[in-house]
Amino acid sequence: MDSAVIVKDLTVKFNGKAVLNQLSLSLKAGEIVGLIGPSGAGKSTLINALLGMIKVNSGSVEVFGHEMPNREVMSQIGFMAQSDALFGELTGEQNLEFFGSLQGIPKKELVEKMGLAAKTVNLTEDLKKPASDYSGGMKRRLSLAIALQTDSPLILLDEPTVGIDPELRQEIWKELRLLAAAGKAILVTTHVMDEAERCDKVLMLREGHFVAQGTPQELKTQYDVETIEDAFIKAGHELQNGGGQA
Repeated sequence: MDSAVIVKDLTVKFNGKAVLNQLSLSLKAGEIVGLIGPSGAGKSTLINALLGMIKVNSGSVEVFGHEMPNREVMSQIGFMAQSDALFGELTGEQNLEFFGSLQGIPKKELVEKMGLAAKTVNLTEDLKKPASDYSGGMKRRLSLAIALQTDSPLILLDEPTVGIDPELRQEIWKELRLLAAAGKAILVTTHVMDEAERCDKVLMLREGHFVAQGTPQELKTQYDVETIEDAFIKAGHELQNGGGQA
């Protein structure tokens, strides 16, 4: 598989403190990579670095062979932020249309893609309502639909299933699997450990370091545990006890 994203020795500092410290990773076409870590570990900062939205202090971020930031490459990325960036005065449908045009989706394809994305997140019946009338969970679903409607080969999802019920989460993960099977490269940040189990590869981020990375089974074997959650806790304990970075 070809690498969609290559990060080498990435360091990002805020106020002189390293939020991301010497991180390296690759994300290949056709795979789902889960990024897990506690709040403040640097997950959203890493996503923003991949997008070229923040200045890096050292190291490099390449997306499709181009160093970020790169405006042309941005059009090849489907992105869902941790905070919903929606226009409350517009309906759900109008939000999808607006962002679809920004994503460069041809008009003749947009209606079909909007409909499929809305169905995936169970919003079809609510598309005519203003986004300001949506609940928090509905806004998350609309933001996810905006990211999913794009035909971008790289999809970055920052906590996509927060506030979404378990049944719908199952449907969303089915769609992510279909997208990966179609050759999309997908990076998902999550606090939900059973979602990490669904990923092809898991990156465990703590205090700006990758304390471990590998397939779910590799990590469970490495730490001699039954679940990813237990592996994550054990990796954190090793970091605190001076075990270092993976």
